[in-house]
Amino acid sequence: MDATMMSDGQSTTPETTHEESPAEAEAVHHRGGGAFFGRRRGKTLRPLQAVHMERDLPSLAIPTDLPPGTTLADLFARPMAAYRLEIGFGGGERLVDEVAREPDIGFIGAEAFFNGVAKATAAIAQRGLDNVRLYGDDVVPLLDKLPDAAFERIDLFYPDPWPKRRHWKRRFVRPENLSRIARLLPPGGRFRFATDVEDYAAWTLRHLLADARFEWTARRADDWRRPFAGWHGTRYEAKAIREGRVPGYFTFRRI
Repeated sequence: MDATMMSDGQSTTPETTHEESPAEAEAVHHRGGGAFFGRRRGKTLRPLQAVHMERDLPSLAIPTDLPPGTTLADLFARPMAAYRLEIGFGGGERLVDEVAREPDIGFIGAEAFFNGVAKATAAIAQRGLDNVRLYGDDVVPLLDKLPDAAFERIDLFYPDPWPKRRHWKRRFVRPENLSRIARLLPPGGRFRFATDVEDYAAWTLRHLLADARFEWTARRADDWRRPFAGWHGTRYEAKAIREGRVPGYFTFRRI
C-alpha cells in the first residue's frame, strides 16, 4: 500500500480549516523561523466569548515565553496519566469532546487563529475542564521548548493544504516538522493525520513512508477510510463531506 492508492475521487479544491469571509481575510502571516502561515483573526468576538477570553484564558494559556526545562507536568494543576497534543484545533469541537471523555489525560491544543482559541476557551470553561491547556500562537517555538518523548500522541487534523505548488513549502508536514514530532514521541507513540484533500494525503504519505522513524499502521484500505476510534468529527469535516470530499484518516507509529 502506498501514497498512490488514495484515489476515492477527493477534490483538491483549496479548502482551509477556517471558513473565510471578506471581512475576515488578512494577508498571509509568517513568523520568522516558525511554521504558521494564514489569518490570525476573524470576526469580532461574541460578547460571551470575549468574557471567557478575559476571565478564563489566562488560566488555560501556555505562555509564549515558556521557561527552559518546563515539563508537561508543570503545565497542569494535577498529575496526568499521559499527554496528547493537537496542532491546529480549529474551533475546538473535537478537542473539547475528547478532553471531556479522557479526564486523566493532559491535553495541549495549539491554534494560531484567535477566534478558534476563543471558541475553545468558552467551551472548556462552560464544561469546567481542568485537563487541557491552550497555546494561541505559532506552534513550532513551543515544540522546540518541550522535552523529548513528551506526548503519547500528536494529532494534525485538516491542516491548510496550500494547494498551489509554490506554496507547498508552507505545508506543516515537511521534514523539519516531522523531526520535531519524532523527537516529542516515544517509541510506540502515534502521529495521526486527517485531510479531505487527496494531494495532501499523498504528500503526507510520501514524507512519512520515506522517514525511517515512522511506520504507517494501515494494513487495509478501511484502516484509513474509516474515522479514528471515538472520532467526534468537526464542522469543517461535515461541510467537506456534504460537498463530496472524502476524508482520509492516517496513523503513524513512532519506531
